[in-house]
Amino acid sequence: MCYSKRVIDRIVRPALLYWALIFGLGFALGTARVLWFGPRFGEEAVVLVEVPLMVLASSLAARWITHRYTLRGTGETLAMGALAFAVLMAAELTLTAALPGESPRDWLHSLVQMPGVLGFAGQVLFGLMPWLTRPRHPIPGL
Repeated sequence: MCYSKRVIDRIVRPALLYWALIFGLGFALGTARVLWFGPRFGEEAVVLVEVPLMVLASSLAARWITHRYTLRGTGETLAMGALAFAVLMAAELTLTAALPGESPRDWLHSLVQMPGVLGFAGQVLFGLMPWLTRPRHPIPGL
């Protein structure tokens, strides 16, 4: 197997699967937050509920994917998380630029103010989760 195919099979595919699962959930929760729950309960209160749910989902998804793709090493799991995090940030920036109401500059500024800093902390944990939840025991026969 050539090196680039190995990287795609070992890092890129798991990272994109991980991103798609968590981004889909985050998109659904974010839509509910913006349209229904945020105006009723306040943005910070809803984010305080949403972030732990996303971290839990990230933990479960990362554990399942690292097991499914037999990712064990620090390098593989950090690379998977870093790529998924980069795709997540690119998707967030793209959505911000495409949707009315907030500019990319506003989005970046929101990451360092409450409640955006809470969401960003959850996104950083999302990126680290494949490494944090990787199986640490050897698989018999591998």
